[in-house]
Amino acid sequence: MAAAHISHGLYRLSVNLFNDTLFEGMWPLPQGCSMNSYVVKGYDVAMVDGVWGMDPAAPAALYRQLQGMGSDVGDIRYVVINHAEPDHTGWLKSLLEMTERVEIVATEKGVEIARSFYGADANYRVVHTGDTIDLGKGKILRFVETPNVHWPETMVTYEEFTGAVLSCDLFGSFGALGMAMCDDQMSGEQLGGYEDEALRYYSNVLAHFSPSVARAIETVKELDPAIIAPAHGPIWRGNPQRIMELYRRFTSFVDGPAEPVVTVIWGSMYGNTEKAIDPIVRGVTSEGVEAVVHRVPQTHVSHILASAWRSTGIILAMPTYEFKMFPPMAAVLEDLGRKQVINKLAFRVGSFGWSGGAQRELEEIVERQKMKWQFLEPVEFRGDAGVETLDLLKERAAHLARAVKERAVCRAAHPYSSPSLDGRGSGGG
Repeated sequence: MAAAHISHGLYRLSVNLFNDTLFEGMWPLPQGCSMNSYVVKGYDVAMVDGVWGMDPAAPAALYRQLQGMGSDVGDIRYVVINHAEPDHTGWLKSLLEMTERVEIVATEKGVEIARSFYGADANYRVVHTGDTIDLGKGKILRFVETPNVHWPETMVTYEEFTGAVLSCDLFGSFGALGMAMCDDQMSGEQLGGYEDEALRYYSNVLAHFSPSVARAIETVKELDPAIIAPAHGPIWRGNPQRIMELYRRFTSFVDGPAEPVVTVIWGSMYGNTEKAIDPIVRGVTSEGVEAVVHRVPQTHVSHILASAWRSTGIILAMPTYEFKMFPPMAAVLEDLGRKQVINKLAFRVGSFGWSGGAQRELEEIVERQKMKWQFLEPVEFRGDAGVETLDLLKERAAHLARAVKERAVCRAAHPYSSPSLDGRGSGGG
């Protein structure tokens, strides 16, 4: 891959990760993921963000691309760290072995974290909101702190001449990049694919920090960016407002009401719970509500998180296992709680053989994780569900779907409305 010209004096260097790598050691990459670094050239040269160093081939690829645009490591005067996580900074170890000239620019906390990773001997510069570096030829970098977009040290870099916001994790997306790197080079179908992967990226990586992300979006909006250039995913050069609005929607889902969608998460040991899924889905879709179905443990939680994040309703269907929840379901529920999938309308379906007990563990997890889910009365059945039970499941699923539609519509008109499912309020159900 070669360096790519984005705008006047602004270039992108990139390395792609693929599915043999788990992002953050957890999240699968079926479509890959790009790690974007940016070069800003005035009289001086600045490199903003970078790539990881776990594979020596990644930094080596950056240096080759730099040479391909007529520069080399010795030309770099500044390295700007918007975010000190090693997937953006791991390459610095090799860089600091090659040159002593470079100055590393970061927030105060960013310098503290970088020192812990890369040693205290480098030449660090602490910057705060409003500080600038003049590279010459009209190229001025302005720094804006956006704490806790992911880690507490995060910031964005605004290049004044081009109006580009170099945003690191903010506005990022999974998905490898090819020759088409900018939104104005992609078809609608391609953009839609990256937007789907932006949802999965957001729910997997940033969701826990949604209030901070929402504040950062407003901060970036005030800059009126002409270009948004994140460290993962496409560069938004044709319509930067599109990714800003998409991310604004993602942050709003943390309040609970989201899209008129129900995520159905189910697991089955011997096929008894599995028989409940068809009437549940038919009940949801009979009300014109989308049902997105995931089986555990077969479906990776990464995809379940993305689905649950945009859903107003959640249905859990699983057997009791040794007086508790089916273990893969309990693990998924813990992850949903960790990532702040809160304030959902929910319904639990449970099968059991010789003993129940799953409800107690469900209530304990929901309470401990402060998920604030509002439950319909659960439906449990012993052994094989009969016709009456299957009919009841369809009816309850339709009931949930109606409540989902009401809350999703109410949210559009009255963002803080919270219609009740059945008068029971929130809790374990």
